[in-house]
Amino acid sequence: MNEETAPTGASRSDGLGSDPISDRLRAAMTADRTPRRADLRRLADAARSIIERLVATDAPDAVIAAVTADLEAAAKRFAGHRQGSLYGFAETANAGDLGAMFDHSPFIGSANPLAPPMTLEVVDGQVLAQVRFGSAYEGPPGCVHGGYVAGVFDELLGATQSLSGAPGMTGTLSVRYENPTPLHTDLRLEGELDHIERRKIFVVGRMFAGDRLTATAEGIFISMKPNQFVDLVATRDGRSVTAGDEARDCSGGAATTARSAG
Repeated sequence: MNEETAPTGASRSDGLGSDPISDRLRAAMTADRTPRRADLRRLADAARSIIERLVATDAPDAVIAAVTADLEAAAKRFAGHRQGSLYGFAETANAGDLGAMFDHSPFIGSANPLAPPMTLEVVDGQVLAQVRFGSAYEGPPGCVHGGYVAGVFDELLGATQSLSGAPGMTGTLSVRYENPTPLHTDLRLEGELDHIERRKIFVVGRMFAGDRLTATAEGIFISMKPNQFVDLVATRDGRSVTAGDEARDCSGGAATTARSAG
C-alpha cells in the first residue's frame, strides 16, 4: 500500500485500529445483544439449517410435505407484521453510524439466513475475513459457486476501501479464480488498500483454503458524493430523494468481471 494512503491511528490491544471502519466493525461485534437481536440470530440459524438440509435431500415425500406445511404456517405468522427498515446498513462500505450493526447484511449478517455468514476484522491495516460455505452455495461439484466468491470479495473490499477515509461504492470488481474453492471449509480472505486516484479507491484481495490460494480480486471503488448515500437510504425507505437528483441504481453503476485462471 502506498504510504500516502495508509490509514492513521494508534493500534489497540484488541487488534483493531482506530479508523472509522475498525470502529464500525468493533461496534457490530461487541454491541449489546438484546433479547430480540439474539432471537433474530437464532431464527436465522434455524433457517440456515433448513436450507442446508433441504439441498439435495433424500427425505421421503411425506417428510417433505409435512415440512412444507410447517414452513407455510410459519410464513403466515409474519404476514400481519410490517417489514420496516433493517438494523444499521446492509453494506460495510456505506455504514454511516459508528454504532451501525450489520445483522442483516447478505454476507456478514448473522440475522440474515442467506448470509453464510462471514466475519471481518481489521488487523495491521488489512481487513481479514473468515467464511465457510455450505451445500446451498455449490457450483462445480464440491466447490463454491463463483458468484458467491465474487460476492464475498465485494463485501471484503467494500470494508477495505473504507480505510481510505472517503468510502464509496463498487465501480469495478475483477475476480481471478486460481483454484477451486471448496465447500464446508474454513476460508480466509485478506483485503488491502492499494492506492487512491482522486475519487477512485483501488483495493486488492486474496482468498485461501488453508495455504492454497483459491482466488484473487481487484476492485475500484468510487468515493460517493455528499448526498448520494442519503438519497439511496431515502429511496429505500420510500421517501423523496434530494430535489433535482434522479434515483440511482443501487450498484452505483458497478461493473463486475470474472476471469478464469489461465
